[in-house]
Amino acid sequence: MPEPRTVALVTLGCARNEVDSEELAGRLAADGWQLVEDAADADVAVVNTCGFVDAAKKDSVDALLEANDLKGQARTQAVVAVGCMAERYGKELAQELPEADGVLGFDDYADISDRLRTILSGGIHASHTPRDRRKLLPISPAERQGRGGAVALPGHAQDGEAAAVTGAEAAAPVEVPDLPEGVAPASGPRAPLRRRLGGGPVASVKLASGCDRRCAFCAIPSFRGSFISRRPSDVLGETRWLAEQGVTEVMLVSENNTSYGKDLGDIRLLETLLPELAAVDGIERIRVSYLQPAEMRPGLIDVLTSTPKVAPYFDLSFQHSAPGLLRAMRRFGDTERFLELLETIRGKAPQAGVRSNFIVGFPGETEDDVAELERFLGAARLDAIGVFGYSDEEGTEAAGYDGKLDEDEVAARLARVSRLAEELTAQRAEERLGETVDVLVETVGGEDGETVGRAAHQAPETDGQTLLTSGEGLRPGMVVAAKVVDTDGVDLVAEPLGGCTEAVRG
Repeated sequence: MPEPRTVALVTLGCARNEVDSEELAGRLAADGWQLVEDAADADVAVVNTCGFVDAAKKDSVDALLEANDLKGQARTQAVVAVGCMAERYGKELAQELPEADGVLGFDDYADISDRLRTILSGGIHASHTPRDRRKLLPISPAERQGRGGAVALPGHAQDGEAAAVTGAEAAAPVEVPDLPEGVAPASGPRAPLRRRLGGGPVASVKLASGCDRRCAFCAIPSFRGSFISRRPSDVLGETRWLAEQGVTEVMLVSENNTSYGKDLGDIRLLETLLPELAAVDGIERIRVSYLQPAEMRPGLIDVLTSTPKVAPYFDLSFQHSAPGLLRAMRRFGDTERFLELLETIRGKAPQAGVRSNFIVGFPGETEDDVAELERFLGAARLDAIGVFGYSDEEGTEAAGYDGKLDEDEVAARLARVSRLAEELTAQRAEERLGETVDVLVETVGGEDGETVGRAAHQAPETDGQTLLTSGEGLRPGMVVAAKVVDTDGVDLVAEPLGGCTEAVRG
């Protein structure tokens, strides 16, 4: 019997890409591939690229080149690009980067095993031809469900069937014969396979894909497509499977979670789904990411701030606060409206966590605009702040704007606002001294013997962490109540309360 082919998946970019990689891993494992962690141990290295901003694209190219360097020195025979950068540039990327033996788009995901076998055998699979994926689904969101099966949507059904059902109507898991251990059985006839690539207690689940917003600086809708929700039953089924794999915190991801359900006939569907997800056995925390301030609803705020096991966490995409600049970005709001939104949230949950990203140096940005953003940041008390300098993204409206700032000026403003953000988030962490926080334990006795986790206001990788002063009796995945006794930048130091046995819930 021939030795199974081996494959390594190298993932760059956001949590949505991580979910896509696990879907590819599930498809490959179900078709007999052996998954390995190190590209040097793989016959083929599949690099799941990011195509969002220049720095991310450079990281993707570097990862492809690094994998290519293994050829002739390790087991690696082929390097294949998938993901957003591959989808966005396709043939152009293949021409500019001959080191990649294949450039595959989302349309290739359902047949990923055949594509890799073709490439490994020396055959040629035509590089992906980019197209505007916004045009693949109807303009009306209500007409999209039922047609998504004809369009490749990572994380979604491929068979054309869809229905707006509640969690109570969730289909029982479909038995798929001979699946390898650790590969998710489909939670319904329209759910994808999935295999975890990490062993930690946290995992992401896709609520939807694509985006209907037309922000002037963003190219994502052109290569991720229009917004389409996953069925609640599929989201629930995947969450149950993850809980069986030892996951205790689920982060819900998409390009815009506040739009969830609008194509299923119920824009308030997230408010119904969250309590059902929180009730899944084994799940201790549900976190919702990627929220649009202009789409926040009172009912959603209520559910996020009052539902047990749902983190009062608000990942709000503000981008700026100067009203004129926001209009140029094709966005809505201003300093006062954003502060009112934060006041509403904290009025319901004083300890709520809030993070956001901001762009400085956008075409036409004035010194007054920067001062207005600084005024907002000073009053907002955000727990985590990401600041990015503007750069043209091809295919976006802003790329054709007048009023472009000099690169040195953009860099100066980026440094200035980043320094302020660092100071303010450290101050916000200090405000939490003396608070009792619920910490989800991620590592016990790590490299430095430390026990580390995250409080409810700290999302994975982006918002800092919490160092526990004692790890006795704890294990990854537990939730422990702890008192904040010190801070280090955005990070907290906290002392478990009431002894380990009483402190742990789960």
